[in-house]
Amino acid sequence: MTKLRIRDLNDRFRRQRQGNGKVFITASIEAMGPVFVVEALCAVRSFDAFTTDNDPYGQHDFGAVVVRGTRVFWKIDYFDPTLTAGSEDPADEDNTCRVLTVMLAQDY
Repeated sequence: MTKLRIRDLNDRFRRQRQGNGKVFITASIEAMGPVFVVEALCAVRSFDAFTTDNDPYGQHDFGAVVVRGTRVFWKIDYFDPTLTAGSEDPADEDNTCRVLTVMLAQDY
């Protein structure tokens, strides 16, 4: 049940930016230009190609998309509300800040 709750919270944050969280892009994504940034964020938002190979824990916390022929990774990490330590329970939305990072594959 916890795994499904985490997955649902991750999807809601990634797709709709609802819930407690922040979105970061790496400098290499930003260097690709503002149009690329928007396209990458839209691709991350609409990603739904989860499989047991790319999502072994079923939490929808990592993915890869291709934007203009460039491989882009995204990852969700779980922190406490102060962003100084990991979350004790990612299923607890009130005490977890989701951090979605969008990066080029070579940044990972």
